[in-house]
Amino acid sequence: MSLELRPSEVTELADVVLPVAAVAEKAGTFLNWEGRVRFFEAALKPDQMTRRLAPTDARVLQMLADAMDVHLGLPDLRTVRGEIDRLGPWDGPRATEPLETGAQLPRPAAGEAVLAGHRLLLDQGLLQEGDEALAGTRHAAHARVSAATALEAGVKDGDVLAVTGSSGIVELPLQVTEMPDRVVWLPLNSVGGGVASDAGVLPGSLVRIGPATPAAEAPQEVEA
Repeated sequence: MSLELRPSEVTELADVVLPVAAVAEKAGTFLNWEGRVRFFEAALKPDQMTRRLAPTDARVLQMLADAMDVHLGLPDLRTVRGEIDRLGPWDGPRATEPLETGAQLPRPAAGEAVLAGHRLLLDQGLLQEGDEALAGTRHAAHARVSAATALEAGVKDGDVLAVTGSSGIVELPLQVTEMPDRVVWLPLNSVGGGVASDAGVLPGSLVRIGPATPAAEAPQEVEA
């Protein structure tokens, strides 16, 4: 079973898919980085919606429990919050400290760089499907390196930079940016299938960088 907003690779594998409201359409609770509970209310009210409001996650849980003849007694958010308050904070054993040790940082040579990057707020995410106006406000995808790194790699601002990973290449227009040398920054899900899929690398990996090869200059396959 899957609780979803849009069809995805997950819903293709699920036996049952139940729609739920988006974060802006429902009240709920976040835990901040300190572990503190932070409540929030719905930004979009039912009378502001142009379609029928989907149920919240808590309401779906309640409906499933009722169908299984297990009555939780949590009909609304206020009751849910009261139940959480009654239970109180966790006072049992905590998880052990991480056992992994820090790996040695990669040391890129000339023509190499350490990959950095993150997903842009507006990228190829599924929540923009069907909203061409919102998708049209995406920032253009660019690769970023320092001026010294660009000079070393034989590229300049505006050139197409090729970033080669373990299983493929990502090519993006370059923006020379004030940043650490021998580091290349990429938007992780703005072009193609995403950096992880297309190049087979994640942030922190060592990649090769250089000017993209024009299609006309690319080596041609010769039939045997």
